[in-house]
Amino acid sequence: MSTRTYAALLRGINVGGHKKVPMAELRQVLAELGHTGVRTHLQSGNAVFTTARTGPDAGADALARELEAAIEEHFGFRVPCLLVDGAHLRAVVAACPFPAATLEGKQLHVTFLSEQPAADRFEALDADAFLPEEFRLGDRVVYLYAPEGLGRSKLAEALARPAVVKGLDVTTRNWNTVTKLVEMTAEQD
Repeated sequence: MSTRTYAALLRGINVGGHKKVPMAELRQVLAELGHTGVRTHLQSGNAVFTTARTGPDAGADALARELEAAIEEHFGFRVPCLLVDGAHLRAVVAACPFPAATLEGKQLHVTFLSEQPAADRFEALDADAFLPEEFRLGDRVVYLYAPEGLGRSKLAEALARPAVVKGLDVTTRNWNTVTKLVEMTAEQD
């Protein structure tokens, strides 16, 4: 039997007392969906699980929609979810255009996107106006270098504008979380 390991990235939970999703309950929801090896990382909505499903309902998009429905049923509110398999996470780390090894985790972020956007969505951004902050488009991700951290980043605000992200599910993780998720998915692959 073939299995596949995914990282589930939930957006906008456990922030400021809103949309509370205890990680123990999230693990329970994933297990009730038939997934195994369920583990969570931090309280911000990162879970890793393995699935043995095959067929049309076994792809990342289908599993994400199923998880969103299960979370809504269990908690009473919708939470956008992106599923990223271990191979894609490793490719994201390998393709990082910034010197990750020399930066603090809070300075480097990856915004995961539900699909690859056209590069012209980013053309209106005057990149020089945000220096020393920088971004690079990758494979279904945007890499963001924010030397002062995400909370102070004007570029992060610009990248979150509707003209850039319209029609996409997006969620951002700092580099430390991304590399931890790589480690967690590799342990289960």
